[in-house]
Amino acid sequence: MADKKFNPLPGFGLTLGFTLFYLSVIVLIPIAALFLKSFSLSWREFLDLATNARALAAYKLTFGASAIAALANAVFGTLLAWVLVRYDFPGRRFIDALVDFPFALPTAVAGLTLASLFAENGWLGQFLVPYGIKGAFTPLGVVLALTFVGMPFVVRTLQPVLENFDRGVEEAAATLGAGRWRTFLRIIAPTLLPTIITGFALAFARAIGEYGSIVFISGNMPFQTEIAPTLIVMRLESYDYTGAMALAIVLMLFSFVLLAAINWLENWAGKFTKQ
Repeated sequence: MADKKFNPLPGFGLTLGFTLFYLSVIVLIPIAALFLKSFSLSWREFLDLATNARALAAYKLTFGASAIAALANAVFGTLLAWVLVRYDFPGRRFIDALVDFPFALPTAVAGLTLASLFAENGWLGQFLVPYGIKGAFTPLGVVLALTFVGMPFVVRTLQPVLENFDRGVEEAAATLGAGRWRTFLRIIAPTLLPTIITGFALAFARAIGEYGSIVFISGNMPFQTEIAPTLIVMRLESYDYTGAMALAIVLMLFSFVLLAAINWLENWAGKFTKQ
C-alpha cells in the first residue's frame, strides 16, 4: 500500500467545511438577505425605484466613468508596469512603492486632495479652468478619482506576468528578422492580453463600488455628478431603505454579469497564448 502524502493542513472535509462556512458568513448570507428583502417589493415597485430618472442618470455616470477610468488604467497601467519591470533607473523603487499609495490612502482623503488640486483656485485648476478643463464638481472629476483608486489593480496584476515573461522569445523573434512592432503585436501583446483584461476588469469593478473619493470631488449634484453608490447612501440617510435596496440589487446583478463576461473574455484571450 502506498504511503499517504503528508499534508500539514487538516483533511479535505474539515478545510472544505471551514471554507464554505467562511464564504457563507462573509458573502452568501448577506447577498441572500438582500435578495430576500427585495421580495417585499412588487415587480412594478422595484422597477419604479430602480429605473426612475435620477437612478438612470446615476447608472450612466457610474458605469460610463468607471469604464473610462478602467480603460485609461489598462493603457497607462500597462506602460507603467512595463517600465518598472523592464528598466532599471534611479528612483524606480520609490515609484514602485507609490503604485500602492491609493491602497494605503483613505479614499476620502484622496477625494479631498483631488478636489483641492482641480478646483478653480487649486494648484492645477487655476491653469486648467481658463482652458475649459474643469476637474472638480464635474464628471471629469469623477473619472479622475476612479482612475486614481483603480490604477494599482492593473499594475500589480501585470507585474508578475512581465517578470516571468521569457525574454528569449523576443530575442528569437529579433533573430528571425521580426521588428519591434511585429514582435510586440505577435508575441508580447497576445501573452499579456488576458492579464490586461483581468486588470481592466478589476479596476472597473473597483470603480463601480467607489464612494469615498467621489463625495468631495463630484459635488454630488443630481443628474450631473451623482453616482449610484452616493444615491444609495442618500436614500439610506433619508430612511428610504427600499429605494436603496433596489439600487443595490441592480449593481449586484450587473456585477454578476460583469464577472461572467470577464471569465468568457479571459478564456477567449487565453486561446491566443496557447498558439
